[in-house]
Formats: sequence, structure tokens, C-alpha cells
Amino acid sequence: MSELDLGAYIREVQDFPTPGVGFKDITPLLADAQALQQAISGLAEWVSSKQPDLVLGAEARGFILGPAIAAAANCGFVPARRPGKLPPTTISATYALEYGSNSLELHPDLIRPGARVVIHDDVLATGGTVDAIKGLVEQLGGVVIGACFIIELTFLGGRERLSGLDLQALIDY
Repeated sequence: MSELDLGAYIREVQDFPTPGVGFKDITPLLADAQALQQAISGLAEWVSSKQPDLVLGAEARGFILGPAIAAAANCGFVPARRPGKLPPTTISATYALEYGSNSLELHPDLIRPGARVVIHDDVLATGGTVDAIKGLVEQLGGVVIGACFIIELTFLGGRERLSGLDLQALIDY
């Protein structure tokens, strides 16, 4: 199987979700079996090299590849969800996005002290999502050892915000 240009499978949607934002749509990549497999294996290989206990995926698109990456890397998966989606007890963080704000929650009993965690999301933009999740993991005694993405929007400075954290992205804009 030859290596694909995964960037060719990303569709840009202008003025979504708000005017001025060029949304990077990963659904064409997900719809192509070879592109999907290449994305999963590329991220899973990097994650495996970190020897994590868990991959933590951010709602919603971090749920799409997160479990597959975790399974391929031989570790568990934990979702970080929007408020009110996880029973019973959760901890939460609110953070700024490039076009607004958001909150995420997770089950505190799933991140054990000393757990090695890789965070996964579809896009690294400003770094706010990863920074907020990292804070929750650390609050519970876990250690964030890296974060991986399908896409990095380099012009939004997320890598600089997360300096000191090992980061991997398959596609850069």
C-alpha cells in the first residue's frame, strides 16, 4: 500500500462554525478506508512509542479515532465529554477556543495517580482544549506524556502554548 497525501482528504468549509473560520472537515478522510487506516496507524505508532496507560479523547472528534489509536497502541481509552453527558461524578474545565469557549468533563476514577496519558483530538488550533484536559489529568495525579492530532493549524500558535509537551500531527496548515 502506497503512502497517501492525507491533506488531500481534508475539506475546508469557509465561515463555519462562525464567519471568518475555515473549518477543516475530516469526514472525507474518514470515508476513505486507506486514508483512515493510514491516519490510525500513523498516530498509533507515535502513541505506542510513548508507552501510555491511556489515550484521552476530546469530544467530539477525538472520539472517532481515539479508541482505535488506543487499541492499536495496546492501552485504554477515556473520553472527555461535554457537561452533563457523563454520570455520576465528574471533574470539569472550561477553556477558550479560537471562536468561543467550551467545557469538558471526565470521570475522576479513570485517571489513576501516575497514569501516563496521551491526549488525542482531531485538530490542534490554539491549544486550549489540550491545555484544559492536561490540567484535569494533572489534578488527578496523572502525567500527560504527549498529544496527537490529525491536523495542526500552525498559524494559531497551539504548539507554542503547549511548549514542553511532546506533540504529533499528521497534517500541518
